[in-house]
Amino acid sequence: MTITDVRVRKVLKEGKLKAVVSITIDDVFVVHDIKVVDGDKGLFIAMPSRKSSDGEYRDVAHPINSETREEIQKLILGEYQKMLDEESAS
Repeated sequence: MTITDVRVRKVLKEGKLKAVVSITIDDVFVVHDIKVVDGDKGLFIAMPSRKSSDGEYRDVAHPINSETREEIQKLILGEYQKMLDEESAS
């Protein structure tokens, strides 16, 4: 699996949600609405989720193992940081 595109949309209002991201996998599959969140231990990603009938949020799409999640998170947070650096250089 190769992530072939990452699109970061910065969230302009204040709060823990910092950006919403779409990734393309192998130029053939897109996952939208991955969130960049500023948590107690720093930035992390939250996969797209939906509220179920019992009130809990469940991921709609997610990596099956922690290695893949870490790879996706590292790539997304790198692109987010690059976007911030470009904004501050302007």
